[in-house]
Amino acid sequence: MLHDRLCAAGEKGTAPLFTVIFAFADRRANAHKRFVNSHGAAGNTMRRVEVCIQYKRTGRFTMIRNIFIDLDNTILDFDRAERIALEKAFIDFGIAPTEELLARYHEHNERHWQMLERGEISRSHVLTGRFAALFAERNIACDPEAIQPAYERYLCVGHYFLSGAQALLDALYGKYRLYIASNGNLQVQKSRIESADLARYMDDIFISELIGFNKPSREFFERCFAQIPDFKRDETVMIGDSLTSDIRGGINAGIRTIWYNPLHRENKMDFAPDAEVDALGGIPALLEAW
Repeated sequence: MLHDRLCAAGEKGTAPLFTVIFAFADRRANAHKRFVNSHGAAGNTMRRVEVCIQYKRTGRFTMIRNIFIDLDNTILDFDRAERIALEKAFIDFGIAPTEELLARYHEHNERHWQMLERGEISRSHVLTGRFAALFAERNIACDPEAIQPAYERYLCVGHYFLSGAQALLDALYGKYRLYIASNGNLQVQKSRIESADLARYMDDIFISELIGFNKPSREFFERCFAQIPDFKRDETVMIGDSLTSDIRGGINAGIRTIWYNPLHRENKMDFAPDAEVDALGGIPALLEAW
């Protein structure tokens, strides 16, 4: 097995960095794992995978047993749900949902959630502050306290899976212990998890409002770990689309990380994930090769 060969090599004192190539690949990713899907012309698809593996301090591999998965924009398409809910809420309050206004709200929303992650503002401030900032900027006469619950009601309705998400869950279920780890609003997440029937895949569901801490804080993960029987950090990975929440959080907690980056965004942070994928379908092979 690949795992056994690499472990044996590590025990013999060979260099701590290995490159394992499936199909064709010739791109290195600085000492962290990388999965790349390359699409050919005229609809033909060539799958290209490169996994660069760096040993942990022990010099040995440990097979993954526990998988923490972010919900929004990792499993469920939050951007689509947000857009639909916003359009309906804005129309209810007599506001034209222009492309420019929707895009600007999205920017304010992301900025407020990142401030929450850094512990600079409260959750309640996020929920109304994003609307307050938008309305003040655009001179819109609307009460943020009034539109927030309307928007949230629409956001609770239905769900939209990201491409490959259901297939990923089917592939992982029964092979690993699966856990949702989300900073989203409790009521919204409960409704969407129920609508998508996600609980059947999960060993547990961790939502920050119930945990008492937000990702990326170490405290969030420690409280989650305490609820998992026979838990070991070196058997655990965090998968998510957010560098500031999921990847920083996993690093803070001392577990491995996989960054889901379908848009090929540049990582401008001062830290790097252990692995990066641009398609959810690449995750099972990456975990097996790890």
